[in-house]
Amino acid sequence: MGERVFVTVEEEGQRLDKLLAQALPGVTRSGVQRLLAEGLVTREGKPLAKSARLPAGALLEVSLPEPKPLLAEAENIPLDVVYEDGELLVVNKPKGMVVHPAPGSERGTLVNALLFHCGDSLSGINGVLRPGIVHRIDKDTSGLLVVAKTDQAHQALASQIQAHSLTREYRAVVYGRVKEDEGTVDRPLGRHQADRKKMAVRPDSPSARHAVTHYFVEQRFPGFTYLRLRLETGRTHQIRVHMASLGHPVAGDPVYGPKKVITALEGQCLHAGKIGFLHPATGNYMEFASPVPPVFEAFLEKLRREGAL
Repeated sequence: MGERVFVTVEEEGQRLDKLLAQALPGVTRSGVQRLLAEGLVTREGKPLAKSARLPAGALLEVSLPEPKPLLAEAENIPLDVVYEDGELLVVNKPKGMVVHPAPGSERGTLVNALLFHCGDSLSGINGVLRPGIVHRIDKDTSGLLVVAKTDQAHQALASQIQAHSLTREYRAVVYGRVKEDEGTVDRPLGRHQADRKKMAVRPDSPSARHAVTHYFVEQRFPGFTYLRLRLETGRTHQIRVHMASLGHPVAGDPVYGPKKVITALEGQCLHAGKIGFLHPATGNYMEFASPVPPVFEAFLEKLRREGAL
């Protein structure tokens, strides 16, 4: 498994071990040093030392060893199943639930709950860590996910995502007054230059990925706007970064929003409210909707009491 790292202008001259610890999500400084000691970080085919300092624009190749499988365990966690048949199920994920296990979040995830609910009836395409998982939403984003039970269903749903034909519609409250009644954000996303755990609009980065979000104003309030958003692509943190790039970060977002976070929202005020797809077996179009959760609705009601514009 390999990663390519481009050295940015801001990173020029940094010690390589420090640079890579920021550039490789999930790899610690000591882990980076092991990679360097084993000659797994190269430039133009030549291994690099941890003390190497590189110019901007340098391209590094990092060979990451295959991670040891973290076997997810079935847990009897209640699931809000909106629809289920032999091919797939649609789940309404609550705010605060991680989708799949990862170091530090091995239990209490959606996958743990799915393993209990479905047993062995989940697609194996994404391996033991992500059985059945076709797409994800962030921990503190609530809403609808489609989960594949068979490999055939998984491949069919993944193809629809790739072709941008799978409907994914969100609701969000963002800061400020969004002037246009509707609009499109077409800005490439990549890792943040300084904080590699974050994403950012990166037209300058060769590794940035095409990202498109369509938004529609539902209601305006003093200081906030209620939006409906439709994903054309589905990049990590896409809506959160795109709206922040317009100067309208999602309310309650602790990463891309203002430093003074609205803690009562328990994370970003973002909900995956609609999902639609062609059923892998029948070919029929199916669409499901989910109302915003209570904490989201309570915030909307507060804004409405304070007066719509």
